[in-house]
Amino acid sequence: MSTIGVITRGKYGKRLIGTIVSRTGLDVVSAALPESIPDFIDEPEVFLEEIDLENTVFRSDILITYSLHPDLTMAIAQKAGKEGVRSLIVPGGAAKAPVIELDQIAKQYGMYIEIEEICCTLSDNPAISDFTSKLARPVLEIDTDGNRISAVRVIRGAPCGSTWHMAEKLIGTKIEEAPSRAGLLIQQYPCRAARGTLGGIHKSADIHKETVEEAIRAQRAKDS
Repeated sequence: MSTIGVITRGKYGKRLIGTIVSRTGLDVVSAALPESIPDFIDEPEVFLEEIDLENTVFRSDILITYSLHPDLTMAIAQKAGKEGVRSLIVPGGAAKAPVIELDQIAKQYGMYIEIEEICCTLSDNPAISDFTSKLARPVLEIDTDGNRISAVRVIRGAPCGSTWHMAEKLIGTKIEEAPSRAGLLIQQYPCRAARGTLGGIHKSADIHKETVEEAIRAQRAKDS
């Protein structure tokens, strides 16, 4: 079983650690970056050394970095490659990551790197399957009683934990109202995804709405 490393920055990454601990059997190690980081870092490798980041995080199999800073993310990827990290996940999207440089680092070290705006869009890939089999784009099973939701089982949930929050609150909801209510519940959950944009939390809400629709269709097909 893989060890998951998480590099946090301020509030970012802490909820993921909690979800890994409470919802999976995966081992997790973490290290914390300063919340306040200069907009531009001339020597990111030197900066990384000076902040004395806990080095055990680079001994993980799959590393997730919430550095959210192009210069620092590149230095972290470089160090991860040198230390033998197998896979790197970079939340925050391309705006927070140097895509071309990361692609070069991935090729240099034979390391899989995935850049995602939000982690509930992660899909299965053999390089990160130990993580994404448990935490990624949600998968649900739903039972109904009459015209209401009677049970929701989370087969795979969003890394922030929002899927479990949604599942609990959907019990008793009318079937026809469940998808839209699922989207609303996700937007009410204190996820760190960006708000006020077309992506971010709204994209997560749409994904969960679609997942509930898929689970309801599967349940109806099974009963027919």
